[in-house]
Amino acid sequence: MTLNIGIVGTGWFSKVHGDILAETEGVRVAAACGTSMEKANALASRYPGAKGYDSLTAMLDSERLDAVYLCIPPMSHEGVETELIARGIPFLVEKPLGVNLDGPRRILEQLRQSPVMTSVGYHFRYKQSVAQLKELLQGQTIGMALGAWMGSMPGVGWWRKQEGSGGQFIEQTTHLVDLLRYTAGEVEEVYAAYGDRIVKGQHEGVTVPDVGTVTLKLSSGAIANISNTCVLPGAVGEIGLSFYTEQGILAWDPDKLEVKNNGVSTSYSSTDNPYAAETAAFIHAVRTGDASRIRSDYADAVRTQAVTCAALESSLSGKPVPVPAM
Repeated sequence: MTLNIGIVGTGWFSKVHGDILAETEGVRVAAACGTSMEKANALASRYPGAKGYDSLTAMLDSERLDAVYLCIPPMSHEGVETELIARGIPFLVEKPLGVNLDGPRRILEQLRQSPVMTSVGYHFRYKQSVAQLKELLQGQTIGMALGAWMGSMPGVGWWRKQEGSGGQFIEQTTHLVDLLRYTAGEVEEVYAAYGDRIVKGQHEGVTVPDVGTVTLKLSSGAIANISNTCVLPGAVGEIGLSFYTEQGILAWDPDKLEVKNNGVSTSYSSTDNPYAAETAAFIHAVRTGDASRIRSDYADAVRTQAVTCAALESSLSGKPVPVPAM
């Protein structure tokens, strides 16, 4: 049986997911929904037989969809997941779940009342290097972890607005927060300091901080720090998360995992496509009902959202903030 998939959103990630879906056996991209017919038709034209829509309701009323991919900005979730849940349609949604915690909390409660299959786009969880990292950490005691997401200011206008993206830690660095949770356990409390150093003088209308550092206390007793900036020029940057244990250092970045132990350094390269693995897990779940391959569902992702939103609260109050239970 061929699965018919709809895509909401017409940006770069929509094409990434759509192209993978189009190459997946037994799957068809049937519809694309955008903020205009022009955008929707442009995306739909990439996939044979797909139709464009400028309304989610119109798309869902017109098509018999087996699942929907949500590739929309953080501020654009109002009512979208709610309509899919009401119709019992599974969905994969890109991170973050929103600009704050209020909307995701409401959606989580709706899912508890009316469950549907969900997956959230924390694609690092699907990398082979992360599976290696998770396995190697078993039996080791994590003393602390240090993470960094250092880069430039993205070009899209909504990212530069606090009300549009939620800021870098919520929109972008959330990947490292999620990876920390996935490999080292839950976060109980955060203390954050954010600042405005450069980009507000370079670009008009910027309301997000351009530097930030967050200290995180984990349930295990381990301590972590994750820092980020978007002040760098475009060709310069670094992304990674390192763990310090009684056996040595495990340094992960999107391209490799390096393990330093007793003077011996071992490097594992990572060239696999985690987006393809993420889609394979979700499509398998939609087709069979077996969600065991999905590594981040909506309920789990809300806990990552809770950490990043607590960090924003701490940056505003200047005080440590407990991470609320979800």
